[in-house]
Amino acid sequence: MKLSIALAAVVAAGMSVVAQAAAPELKVSKSVTVAVPAEKAWNAVKDFDGLHTWHPAVAKDEITKGKNNEVGAERKLTLGDGGTIHEKLLEWNAASHTFRYAILEGVLPVSHYTSTVSIKADGANQSTVTWSGTFKRKDTGDKPAADANDETATTTMSNVYQAGLDNLKKKLEAK
Repeated sequence: MKLSIALAAVVAAGMSVVAQAAAPELKVSKSVTVAVPAEKAWNAVKDFDGLHTWHPAVAKDEITKGKNNEVGAERKLTLGDGGTIHEKLLEWNAASHTFRYAILEGVLPVSHYTSTVSIKADGANQSTVTWSGTFKRKDTGDKPAADANDETATTTMSNVYQAGLDNLKKKLEAK
């Protein structure tokens, strides 16, 4: 009996490893250089309830739990097409111009998602904004649907980051 239980545990552990191997951790990182001081770039992106002010796909951004820019705060993003994303703030550091958050649920083809937005000074009047994330595809099974596979997840997040950063640059550098 003990041997059967031990064998079952080993098989279950092995199946868990196989299932996780089927959906590897994916990464995307995009950066943009903007011709403004780091503090100005930070002021444009720092508010957890402010993504709609610089990302063209986000129509509305509202805090649904906690307080803006406090760890644990949750926000609901409403996209222009009506889709929604529920996110939680994991870290927020004004001194290092960085915040990190997780998607709790939403319409994007990802799961196990965390992301970081950071700003680094490149001299007095130039800075680099970086948006990076780690995630798994939405369908973590062995045979994901075409709209929920690794390529779709990576391409989608790459496009989301690039669209946001491109628009942020445009807004920050507008005369």
